[in-house]
Parts: sequence; C-alpha cells; structure tokens
Amino acid sequence: MRTAYREHLDDFSHDLIIMRDIVHTIMTKASEALLESELQSAEESLSLRDDLDEVRTRCEERAVLLLALENPMAKDLRQVVSSIYIVEDLYRMGRLAQHVASAARRRHPESVLPADCIGYFEELYRLVADMSKMLREILVTPDPDTALKMASEDDAVDDINHYLLSYLTQREWKASVREAVETAQMTRYYERFADHCVAVAGRIIYLSTGLAPEEYMAKLSEEERDKEFESRMAELERQFRR
Repeated sequence: MRTAYREHLDDFSHDLIIMRDIVHTIMTKASEALLESELQSAEESLSLRDDLDEVRTRCEERAVLLLALENPMAKDLRQVVSSIYIVEDLYRMGRLAQHVASAARRRHPESVLPADCIGYFEELYRLVADMSKMLREILVTPDPDTALKMASEDDAVDDINHYLLSYLTQREWKASVREAVETAQMTRYYERFADHCVAVAGRIIYLSTGLAPEEYMAKLSEEERDKEFESRMAELERQFRR
C-alpha cells in the first residue's frame, strides 16, 4: 500500500511541474502580446485556459485520493497539503497572465502601454520569467536555500511596481487616462504573479523543513551566529597555544 501511495505522491509532484510549465508558457505568450502588440501570442496564451483547468482538476482529484487512501505520515501529509496550496497559487498565476493577454487582445492593434513604459514592463517580464524558472527548479528538486532567493527577485518587482504607480500619479503623465488605468492594472498583475511565486517558494520551504520561511531564516541566522562564535573561540584557542 505504501508503494502505491508513494507513486500517487510522485504523480502529484509531476503534475505540479506540468502546471508550472503551462503557466510559464501562458505568461511568456501574454508578455509577448503586451510588449509587441502581438495578437497571435495573446490568442495562444488564452487558448491554454483549458489545459490549466484540466491539470488543476486532476491535482484536486489526486489530493482527495491521497488523503483518503490511508492515514498519511506527517511528512506525506505535509507534502499533500503543501501541494494543494501550490496548485491554487499556480492557477492564480496563470489567470493573472491571461488577464495581461486579454488586455493585449482587446487593444490590438494598439498598444496597451504608452511607449515610455515599455522598458519597465520588459524588465518586469524578465524578473517574473526568472522567478518562474526558479520555481521549476525547486519543484523538481525541493531546496529551501534556493527557495529563499525568490524574495530578492520579488523585491525588484515590487520596486518597479511602486515606481510605476508613483509615476502614474505625477502631473508629468502625458498619456491618456485609459493608458494610466491599464498600465496600473498591468503592473499589478505582474506584481501579484511574483507574489504567488514567493508563496510557492514558501510552501517548498515548509515542505522541506517543516518550518515557515521566517522560522527557517531565523534558524539560519542562529546557525550563522553559532558558526561565527565557534570560529572566534577557535582563533582564541590558537592564540593561547602559541
């Protein structure tokens, strides 16, 4: 029975990777549509909705099956529960990306964004694409230390989002009100996409360590202080032996 249970867990983990791959493609196509006013890319992004829904449904069915098969051990239960949350984060990421694609399709052949904002969104896309790639890495090989790195990428996304929202409210804004509203929406979608990447990374940290991200960081800080203390004492001991 445990062998079958382990196989179901492995299949669930594999579905998470498949779902991440679909989400990554949705965001890639959506960003192409936004940045290049590409109608075909927008359509391709939106066409993946059924694929996203299908994997989400399969994951939900797997979760019910895994919880019903037998009383899971603590670590297995942690994996199932974490995976359920990861599915929802990935699904929301896909829907956020498709909001971007919908806006691009709606405004085609015009651009959703004013010309002087394109560069900021190119950087936003680069950042969230890197976060998505990192997400795949930690879904394939869960590593809490790699997962912690996600926060620094998210900080960069937050900085651009904050700057753009500030820029939109300045009197120097020369584009239309419609462009201001839609630019604010677009930067919000990228910012929320990045937030869900961080949330998934947090689930991976919990899955790997049993600790919340802040608890794991505190543990690392304590271990670092202990190493520093031991290093100082070792140096003192060497001095005494001279």
